[in-house]
Amino acid sequence: MEKFLIAGLKTEYDILYDRLKEHSEPYKADFDGEPDIRIELTEEDYIKRQEKTPKAPLDIIEYVAVGTVFNRELMNHNGIMLHSSCVEKDGYAYLFSADCGTGKSTHTHLWLKNLSGTRIINDDKPALRLEDDVWYAHGTPFSGKHNESTNAKVPVRAIVFIERAEKNEVSRLDTAEAIKLIFKQLLTARDREIGFKLLENVDLLLTKVPVFLLKCNMEDEAAITSYNEIERLIKNEN
Repeated sequence: MEKFLIAGLKTEYDILYDRLKEHSEPYKADFDGEPDIRIELTEEDYIKRQEKTPKAPLDIIEYVAVGTVFNRELMNHNGIMLHSSCVEKDGYAYLFSADCGTGKSTHTHLWLKNLSGTRIINDDKPALRLEDDVWYAHGTPFSGKHNESTNAKVPVRAIVFIERAEKNEVSRLDTAEAIKLIFKQLLTARDREIGFKLLENVDLLLTKVPVFLLKCNMEDEAAITSYNEIERLIKNEN
């Protein structure tokens, strides 16, 4: 099996197709001992999955299947994968999440364009892990069709849910509102035990990381307003 270091976890899996190979390249590692996560999927597994979705090519099926198993195992290491676009600014990670087509990637690219000291950590499924009482965002190979990802570990500053609007404004979400939105953007688990672990991890996340609602257009000013307002609200709370 090939070896990778993903979200600080020693991970092993075999790769059959080019998509996952390209996405996984920055995460290759050499380590001794047992892995934290071993993903044992075969071509036969992918072919069986393709029977349920015959229009999906095998390279996509492999990419999704490996990511799904990694997410499941991540939950046992104080982690979750949140469907979001994660950008780093000045040493902190900001995660923007929304339903597909809302514009989360567009918004993070407005940050890259208009705010200095920014870079993309992951444009689709960053891993969040609680380590030494701090939540960190990590790049992962599961980075969407454009494969925008950085193998980096950055402390999480905020999670932000996006709604399209004409006027740019930010508000703090309470726990009940945040939970509803977060669970819409998680890869959930059918297994009862893992499901309880997911609930535990989300609860730990919400005790440490503020969650906001951003109503915005897709103009340059949206990035500047969102950053300034998020920082203002966080500083006022502190």
